[in-house]
Amino acid sequence: MASWDIQPQGVQGQLKVVGTHAEDLGKVLTTLLSDIQEAAQAAGTAVPGTSAMTPMRGSMTPAGKPLGPVAPELLPHKATGPVAAALAEYMTKRKPPMKAMADRCQAAVLGAAKATNEYVQGDLEAAKNAQNAAHGVRLDALKDFGGKKK
Repeated sequence: MASWDIQPQGVQGQLKVVGTHAEDLGKVLTTLLSDIQEAAQAAGTAVPGTSAMTPMRGSMTPAGKPLGPVAPELLPHKATGPVAAALAEYMTKRKPPMKAMADRCQAAVLGAAKATNEYVQGDLEAAKNAQNAAHGVRLDALKDFGGKKK
């Protein structure tokens, strides 16, 4: 029969360490996503006339519209450039492995905690069974067991 030497307090300490690292990983992934979104927005667009330049005074068409570049927020649709599209594609491809990494961390921590709790419950049940068995032993029957007294 296999024997185990699990120290629940030690497991709990290690789970806290792993939990801290998992939280750090979550923060890093959140920061990465935010930075990539900012980079995509800052990368500009491939649509002509969308640089964020303000038209100079007096540079208006006869119809009263600005002459020259138009601010992106004035466009009828949101334009994206090749850099933003590449970053979006990158994140689309990386999302499943990143989610799997987070899911594995969570499953490992929860699995170790559950296994340790089951181990402790098994120890408690074994101790209870041993106590119940001890209550059923007749001590007077054991008095002469093991040989004669000298």
